[in-house]
Amino acid sequence: MSAEHAAILPPVRPEFERQTLDARNIGEIERPLSLWERLGNITPLRRFLLLAALAAIWQLYASWLDNPLIFPTFGDTVAALVKGVVSGELLARTLVSIKVLVMGYAAGVAIAAVLTGLAVSTRLGTDLLSTLTAMFNPLPAIALLPLGLLWFGLGNPSLIFVLIHSVLWAVSLNTFSGFLAVSQTLRMAGHNYGLKGVSYVARILVPAALPAILTGLKVGWAFAWRTLIAAELVFGVSSGSGGLGWYIYENKNELETANVFAGLFTVIIIGLFIESVVFRAIENSTVRKWGMQQ
Repeated sequence: MSAEHAAILPPVRPEFERQTLDARNIGEIERPLSLWERLGNITPLRRFLLLAALAAIWQLYASWLDNPLIFPTFGDTVAALVKGVVSGELLARTLVSIKVLVMGYAAGVAIAAVLTGLAVSTRLGTDLLSTLTAMFNPLPAIALLPLGLLWFGLGNPSLIFVLIHSVLWAVSLNTFSGFLAVSQTLRMAGHNYGLKGVSYVARILVPAALPAILTGLKVGWAFAWRTLIAAELVFGVSSGSGGLGWYIYENKNELETANVFAGLFTVIIIGLFIESVVFRAIENSTVRKWGMQQ
């Protein structure tokens, strides 16, 4: 072999031989979790401890302030809550609010489904949804209450009217955004199977966009719950009875601050239940089970 030919050959790498290490000398690779670590992995327990800490801070601050007319203690609030539940008054007011909320929320979701279906199917529907959303979404729902009172009178229809407004745009926006985010692969698969119209939306778009739809439903629920309590605080009594908002307003006028806090506490409990139990169960049986959400 000539010197010139040898010069263009790649260098020869030295050989190395690695000895296998004895794994017995490495130490403990896997160990069982301690009791505190296992307890720390339980999400409901962590949240309960957080709520307990907030309740303790509440109790300490109210005790230090020593003015139950302004800020009752946590113990006084719980006592007022138990008293309201035992007497049946708080439960009756809660049922009135829940009944109106369900009707308004269901109507808002149904109208949002129609608008979003039109927006996905036709260009005119897309323009209609975009225009209406830009016009009415920034408008607070409670601002429409005077119009509701003029058009529908003092009763449940006025409350349902403002609830529909609070639910409609949040659900429509999130659902339409979820539909737009569906991949072209799924869209082409649906078209290859001959799906069109309602069947295409129901079998392809809705399952693929379900995380965004659930987000819209949760946001719409929160808006509707807040709007309902605010509307009841304004005029409250409907068909001879009032809801939670009116219960809070009445006790405020009577300077029963503990009962006011008990009403607010009930609003919070219902919100936590819907968010942590109802929507969490839906997510666990759908998007989490399908691997679409961690």
